[in-house]
Amino acid sequence: MSQTSFLPGLSTLADRYDVVLCDIWGVVHNGKAHFAKACAALTNFRSQGGTVVLVTNAPRPFPPILEQLTRLAVPDEVFDAVVTSGDVTLAFIEARGNAPLHHIGPERDLTLFDILRDRTGLTPPLVALDDAEYVVCTGLFHDDRETPADYDPAFQKMLARKLDFISANPDLVVHVGHTELYCAGALAQRYEEMGGRVLQAGKPFAPIYERALELATGKRGAAVDRSRVLAIGDALRTDIRGAVDQGFDALFISHGIHRAELHPGAGLELGAFDDQAYQRAITAAGLRPLAVMQELAW
Repeated sequence: MSQTSFLPGLSTLADRYDVVLCDIWGVVHNGKAHFAKACAALTNFRSQGGTVVLVTNAPRPFPPILEQLTRLAVPDEVFDAVVTSGDVTLAFIEARGNAPLHHIGPERDLTLFDILRDRTGLTPPLVALDDAEYVVCTGLFHDDRETPADYDPAFQKMLARKLDFISANPDLVVHVGHTELYCAGALAQRYEEMGGRVLQAGKPFAPIYERALELATGKRGAAVDRSRVLAIGDALRTDIRGAVDQGFDALFISHGIHRAELHPGAGLELGAFDDQAYQRAITAAGLRPLAVMQELAW
């Protein structure tokens, strides 16, 4: 017998909250298409006076994310603001001035450094690993065919020189349709396990939430009561852990990054929920979200 009570819809508890901090990938879209029910739910919350800040571990600053949301037909009415792990990463880099750095990640993420230049005037040299004072990782160079183990030789060099590793995306994996790809967080985890020092920019760590609340305060014109903040996400390790650590209520979306575990055999379609697997997962993580939904809806 199921121990989990599913929330019928966001509308049943929306009046408890002034601000929603909502994950993007896995909740609002899957990288290929937006989720109409989720977009409607957030739009309805805003129409009742709520503020929605989309909070994502995307390693790029928010302008490219806005472009992606537009390509995926996410309506502007869904959100008030967006904050990314990339935005926080910019602050980490800015604190180091023009110190030379080595970038690990795909070429598309180089926009991070273009935005840094435009915002701050800083142009830290992007150099080979042997010449770098620290490393910034936005992902794998080739996430369609590489694994974290492929980076062990580079990590050994970094350890020998005690180089800091800034992870612009703490996520371990992401789903693009049916495909699961490694993220920067998987490399950060491996480097840390080998003894390296890692600085994390995104969820579940505090800096990205501090920025999200600053944006929400600006939109509302008043300080935000943390007891009236609801965090929504599909990843226990990042979204739900971050919410709990920050003292926010958490709404867990089960048919997201954990769908293979919690909805075995369902694929991209909603399917039967494995409550025993869910209970094991939240027990192992030491977390208990306020509520659970298979997909975000009003």
